[in-house]
Amino acid sequence: MSSHHPLPKAELHLHIEGTLEPELAFALAERNGIDLPYATPDELRSAYAFSDLQSFLDLYYRLTAVLRTEQDFADLAEAYLERAAAHGVRHAEIFFDPQAHTARGVDIGTVVRGLSQALDRSEERHGISTQLILSFLRDLPAEDALKTLVEAEPYLHRISAVGLDSAEVGHPPAKFTQVYAAAKAAGLRLVAHAGEEGPPSYISEALDLLGVERIDHGIRCLEDPELVARLVAEQIPLTVCPLSNVRLRCVDRLEEHPLPAMLEAGLLVTVNSDDPSYFGGYVEDNYQGLQRALGLTDDQLRLLARNSFLAAFVDDERRAELLAELDAPSRSSILG
Repeated sequence: MSSHHPLPKAELHLHIEGTLEPELAFALAERNGIDLPYATPDELRSAYAFSDLQSFLDLYYRLTAVLRTEQDFADLAEAYLERAAAHGVRHAEIFFDPQAHTARGVDIGTVVRGLSQALDRSEERHGISTQLILSFLRDLPAEDALKTLVEAEPYLHRISAVGLDSAEVGHPPAKFTQVYAAAKAAGLRLVAHAGEEGPPSYISEALDLLGVERIDHGIRCLEDPELVARLVAEQIPLTVCPLSNVRLRCVDRLEEHPLPAMLEAGLLVTVNSDDPSYFGGYVEDNYQGLQRALGLTDDQLRLLARNSFLAAFVDDERRAELLAELDAPSRSSILG
């Protein structure tokens, strides 16, 4: 990252398990007596080369094995928050995948309590307000998601929303109608990954059948002009992850990313890092990469930051604070 002061921004599409840097993976493996199939952090980093979403997921789930204790999850979240603060993040809505942990015998309470240790101190330590989003793994049965929601009940005071992630193709949103209705009844906000590798129809399904308020990714909406018109009219936020799209071969090169066309269409686009340790960059790296590869102007980057605050699940008072920081006069000439 360059030495300029990053714009204040919210990060709304970030998987905490995807922030596991190789060095921390090795440290946790040693602490927990786990053998990793790599000799060094550098060797592990070189394995972070993916042909598609599934090849990434295979490694991602294998590495979750090092996360065992509350302290492991606290260390993971604290490492992310330190980096996020340096990237100008003022509010972070953080996905976690309970099923990836409960499937290997780690209780959901261990995960939530551990993450909360770091998140509860985040505003004081890093100036970052935070929320947790419980993500269901869409390649597992819907019954498993319902069971997970029940297991999460004692911790719902710490959870703001539910999401839907993992392998998209062949797992349409419709599969999760019942669990989303239950989550809504429990007072949770609703988001879902849709239209990354899956078709534009998955975006419509997520809106109409699941009732989501925000679409994670959504880049394939451009294939359906009627859907684009609807997303613009309703100002449904899209949490786009450019470096992730390139790394997972949804877009061949950053120079070809559809984000400028999405902005041009009037879509409420935000920029996020997804799984930054695996995809070659945290959120400011995405902003800077877009500016370099696509010639985005300072005003366009500022619009993306503004959109992130408009799309965040914060109250009006916090949103006003965040927007005021973005609009402060001292911000007018800081982009380098």
